[in-house]
Amino acid sequence: MSVLPLVFTSGWASGINAYAVVLLLGLFGATGLTDEVPESLQRTDVLVVAGVLFLCEAVADKIPYVDSAWDTAHTVIRPVAGAVVAALLAGGSGSLPELAAGAIGGSTALMSHLVKAGTRMAVNTSPEPFSNVGVSVLEDLGVAGIITFAVFHPVAAAVIAGVLLLLGLLVLVFLASRIRRFLRRRARRREERRPAGAGGPWPHG
Repeated sequence: MSVLPLVFTSGWASGINAYAVVLLLGLFGATGLTDEVPESLQRTDVLVVAGVLFLCEAVADKIPYVDSAWDTAHTVIRPVAGAVVAALLAGGSGSLPELAAGAIGGSTALMSHLVKAGTRMAVNTSPEPFSNVGVSVLEDLGVAGIITFAVFHPVAAAVIAGVLLLLGLLVLVFLASRIRRFLRRRARRREERRPAGAGGPWPHG
């Protein structure tokens, strides 16, 4: 399938910022820069919704702990979006190639989402908030750059996305201790917020 490199790249990018992928591809298609984008992604209502959600993510993604809560809420959304975008790029007719493209896009989006979410957990162990902003800006620029590059050079962009995904998974292994520290800290915060005596034994009269 000639569209397979774009499918893979869009899946990787969707795992990081699905709304940016929909918005960029829709704009590229609407402006005539590419013929690969289906009309369903170029619709005005789709672009408006994607733009609003992208702005929401741009804010939430730069606030410590809020970014991890946002990632948790998008554990299903990003892979599903990656699968849907991939299927639409492949034709969306429900045939076997389109279903295979959806599977590739969805699974790639899931892996890159896990890398993003895990990296953010590790970053949130840092006491200062500036690292969150820096990482978020790099992610936004990376998604915009790779999707733009993929429109004109899909094979090269897919190779870059594959390398970034592999490197991300390796980094995730090295950050495992920080991720565990974040999870322990979050569990401790939940315990502190729980009202005194909640969940304890029922008092005897």
